Amino acid sequence: MQLPEATNFIEQIINEELEAGKFESRGNEIAVRFPPEPNGYLHIGHVKALCINFGVKEKYNGKINLRMDDTNPAKEDYEYVNSIVEAVKWLGFEYDNLFFASDYYEKMYEIAEKYITDGNAYVCDLSSEEITATRGTLTEAGKESPYRNRSAEENLRLFREMRAGKYADGAKVLRAKIDMASPNINMRDPVIYRIAHVPHYRQGDKWCIYPMYDFAHPVSDAIEGITHSLCSLEFENHRPLYDWVIEKAGFPAPAPRQIEFARLNITNTLMSKRYLKKLVDEGFVSGWDDARMPTLMGLKNRGVPPMALRNFCAAVGVAKNYGVVNIAQLDECIRDELNLTAERAMGVCSPLKLTVTNYEGEEELPFEINPADGSGATRPVKFTGTVYIDRSDFATEPPPKFKRLFKGGYVRLKGAYIVRCDEVVTDGNGNVTELKCTYFPETRSGSAVKSEVKAKGVIQWVDAKYGKDAVFTTYKPLLKDEEYPDQDYAERLDKNSISTCCGKVEPYAADCEGKSFQLMRTGYYKVCPPKDGKAQLSEIVSLKDSFNK
Repeated sequence: MQLPEATNFIEQIINEELEAGKFESRGNEIAVRFPPEPNGYLHIGHVKALCINFGVKEKYNGKINLRMDDTNPAKEDYEYVNSIVEAVKWLGFEYDNLFFASDYYEKMYEIAEKYITDGNAYVCDLSSEEITATRGTLTEAGKESPYRNRSAEENLRLFREMRAGKYADGAKVLRAKIDMASPNINMRDPVIYRIAHVPHYRQGDKWCIYPMYDFAHPVSDAIEGITHSLCSLEFENHRPLYDWVIEKAGFPAPAPRQIEFARLNITNTLMSKRYLKKLVDEGFVSGWDDARMPTLMGLKNRGVPPMALRNFCAAVGVAKNYGVVNIAQLDECIRDELNLTAERAMGVCSPLKLTVTNYEGEEELPFEINPADGSGATRPVKFTGTVYIDRSDFATEPPPKFKRLFKGGYVRLKGAYIVRCDEVVTDGNGNVTELKCTYFPETRSGSAVKSEVKAKGVIQWVDAKYGKDAVFTTYKPLLKDEEYPDQDYAERLDKNSISTCCGKVEPYAADCEGKSFQLMRTGYYKVCPPKDGKAQLSEIVSLKDSFNK
């Protein structure tokens, strides 16, 4: 059979298995899944797993299930389910089926009873602390539970009583009976069921015992006919248990195969739902969709294009070894995508008035919508001769090679004319309040007339008559440092990660709520709903390129 070219180690494994005929009994169909727990919103770290799994589905014309791993009722809710579904669709991925691990509770219970009957599981009365204390270390074997050799009949009775609600939380657990001397601690009689008198958001009060992840996950994969369980590297030591669970359950071949890849880690970025939830619960951010959050809903709210995230994960690639990616690489991918799709507009964050003293009347000037798309399309921009420029584009004492405006200097107003600064007006404290300039009519942008007047710099501007008051919101990463280790994140949080300034923006951009723009020489911004009569623009990413390709 003709196989697609493998571009990473996962695809290489799949190709080898297909060539060996492993999946002939199922028509060589490859099936994968994406199984998030609905206890929080998906974040950018999940995008890599999504891209890998959906990439396999598309490359091998297979199928993929979106499965909610909802086996921990104390932390799960429909809010998170809905947010996960929305995030996956926002990224542009289409799954074949939506399943829930809780759909398989009855089947899982039957398998657990089979384990007991076959001598592969037992009910244990040790507390969680006692189980941990007797599990052993990397160099010492664990100690067998005194309840390990109960008869199958007694274990079945106790397990059924657990299901019936006879015992309190923590009173008993069901443990797999494997090997307390195994060099892999995960194989030392792991807990596969625990008692939890907590209502389930889908099952209600039907259950008071719940399967553990290491049992529920492989069983769910096997029930759904998954061929490859693609997961992050921290589950590598769990693979022998994954295989054991499926084998002892008696599922027919071919069994699902677990393959691990390095998770996505990004500097200055929290990559833990537990910590992100803490930010939400403690009010540090406005919610899961706060524009500073690395959640997919936060990135969507900020205005990040979904293709930028997919391109970023493609650039990072699929690796087996742990690594950390600089956040500047993510910014570069966002910038590259917006450069192609975002219209251009003009806005100034720190307005300084500029009056062209020899200009009268007003006119409409053609402004190119997006030079990067190659269309050459334009829209009209009003010019009345009195405008605002950004204060950073003027210097009373210009540094060397300063290409913007200073007294006696020339600059081009973007899409308009070259002007010369003749007079600098200041207030009583010496602060510059206005620039009085002369314009040169023959220098109009696009004019066929050649002018001897030249300018080295081009600056943005907003017309004083037609410009709108605007509030510009900018962001910094939530973490101040570039270290990823799981130290106390509270000490690393940047409490000044959000800032605002009041300026001016051209009316076209102010009226395009929800749209993204490149504000010339400033950054990419999303237009948000107006507030207090002012346009609101939220930064997506700066124009500064700090990533070394």
